[in-house]
Amino acid sequence: MTSDHSPLTRAELASLLTDAAHRVSGILTADYPTAASRSYLHPVLGALSAGPQVICELNDRLEGFVADDPLPTTPAGLFTLASYASALGWLTESLAELTASVDRICTRVGIPTEPPDSAFSAPASAEQGHDFDFSFSALELEAIRTAADAAGLAPDDYVEVLSESLLAASRITDACMEISGGLLEDATYVLDEVTDHVRLGDGPDSLPTLVRSLLARMETVK
Repeated sequence: MTSDHSPLTRAELASLLTDAAHRVSGILTADYPTAASRSYLHPVLGALSAGPQVICELNDRLEGFVADDPLPTTPAGLFTLASYASALGWLTESLAELTASVDRICTRVGIPTEPPDSAFSAPASAEQGHDFDFSFSALELEAIRTAADAAGLAPDDYVEVLSESLLAASRITDACMEISGGLLEDATYVLDEVTDHVRLGDGPDSLPTLVRSLLARMETVK
């Protein structure tokens, strides 16, 4: 942030949003070493390890945005503040959901040793001893059995927790892609199109992309 307490230019505001977008998308490419005994968690461990650091970095930047400079009062500054805050809130919520999903998976397999969540109770078709050869090729089945053995799980249980892990990974991926894309759209708007009067509506010159997305989600829930 600037040290002379002068308002940020549109280029600087757009850069703030663009940098945030890149940090959010970087969560999806983060990797984390996964032991064979925990291979079912591999789809989510990268995001789980990188997410908190990104949230801390974005939060520090947001605090600097409203502390080091005069509180934004221009349409461009307020627009940027709304977009950035929405992105940070959405990412925090998504990471909390991911953490909860991983916690349920760990509980399901006995890490820690607590009663498994009812949402992870195996259906009758996935009970131990059930023959699921019809779903996999011979090579896939052998790979599942090898991975399950390394994890100390029955093959059916391994497939179940891996499926939950993949689903959680899909959800955080969708969230990060939407957040990153929205930040980039808003950065372009701040740099090229924002006027002295920010209008409320559904067009590109209205509320920030992520704010409109969040409002749409709230309307859907209703």
